[in-house]
Amino acid sequence: MLPLAVTIALRHLGKRRRQTLISVLGVALGVGFFIGMTSLMRGFQTYFVAQVIDVAPHITIKDEYRTPRIQPAVLAHEDGAVAVRGVKPRSELRGIRDARATIAALEEWPGVAVAPGLRAAVLLRYGARDVTATLAGIEPAREVRVGNIEKDMIAGKLDDLRSTANGIILGIGLAERLGAGMGDTITATSPTGAALSFKVVGLVATGIASIDNGEASVLLKVAQVLQGRPNVINAIRLRLADVTQAETLARRIERAYGYRTESWEEANKNVLSLFVIQNGIMFSVVGAILLVAAFGIYSIISTVVHEKARDIAILKSLGFTEGDILRIFTIEGLLVGTAGAIAGALIGEAIIFGLGQVKFEQAGGIIRGSGGFILARELWPYIAGGIFAVLASAVAAFVPARRAAALNPVDIVRGAA
Repeated sequence: MLPLAVTIALRHLGKRRRQTLISVLGVALGVGFFIGMTSLMRGFQTYFVAQVIDVAPHITIKDEYRTPRIQPAVLAHEDGAVAVRGVKPRSELRGIRDARATIAALEEWPGVAVAPGLRAAVLLRYGARDVTATLAGIEPAREVRVGNIEKDMIAGKLDDLRSTANGIILGIGLAERLGAGMGDTITATSPTGAALSFKVVGLVATGIASIDNGEASVLLKVAQVLQGRPNVINAIRLRLADVTQAETLARRIERAYGYRTESWEEANKNVLSLFVIQNGIMFSVVGAILLVAAFGIYSIISTVVHEKARDIAILKSLGFTEGDILRIFTIEGLLVGTAGAIAGALIGEAIIFGLGQVKFEQAGGIIRGSGGFILARELWPYIAGGIFAVLASAVAAFVPARRAAALNPVDIVRGAA
């Protein structure tokens, strides 16, 4: 047995089935599109972040400083009107000083894995084809604890770098650009003019196009020989047990050692900021749809109030209070919003299913996709969309419901007479 207020509300809505259906459909479309678009956007964003966290180091220490060193003249006159301009950089061998001690100290920190590296630009040649790339010198035993190069290899093994003289591992895109494959011999030339021949012992597909298309890996000692920088490293890569602490720990390391230290959030700040804008646009569009649906609910309940003025007078003469009348018409809005939320969840499921069936050719870009939309299946969009729809419907119904509650039955009867 339904409460009397709910029964009356259902009767009112049932008398105007077409308008009620349109209002429910408007709410449902807003909720459905919200669920579908959230799944699409969140799917790509989550995939991107997971790929970055999985492939790239969580923190990178570089052999540079965030700000130029303060000149002695400025230090000597800290409170004076001193300005130093045109300082010519001093010629010195780039690299992280006392790197081994720094690595040993960082390894003492709990939940931190550390790997040294030497990264520099080289010119790779295979036959008559030349391609510029970043050559990363690595220590395989340490690198497996920091990156997932071993897991991402689609041909060869990481240990082949040590068992093969001058072995090299190429990103899959870089190998395609060179036209080289497993077992082929390529030549790497450094900016100093030194050249070495390398045998391709592995291919890597990380899913990050910038890495797959432009990076190669060799043993650290070999990279140091090629670059003419013995015992020098210019990057220390860290992987954390708790990735959420990357930014905090990066700032702590930079204060301790002075070198520029970037967390994965800072390194990908531009893309992550685009995600914020993307989400803002999505929420604005879907919010506008729900707002239009809310105006539809306001319109239908205002019409019901106008048509049911005599009924309101009769209800009040029978002892219904203003609170009872307010409750009846507010329930009408809540019923429309709830029905729209439920229908919207079904529409959202249909949209997600439809998007999941779409397949397209891989177009490249910053991420190598799976040939289709990457969708996230999360519960919170259903809950958030439903709550927003119900609240918007309740607010849209409240204004005409309040007007109905304020009607004077005597004035209604006199007007009818």
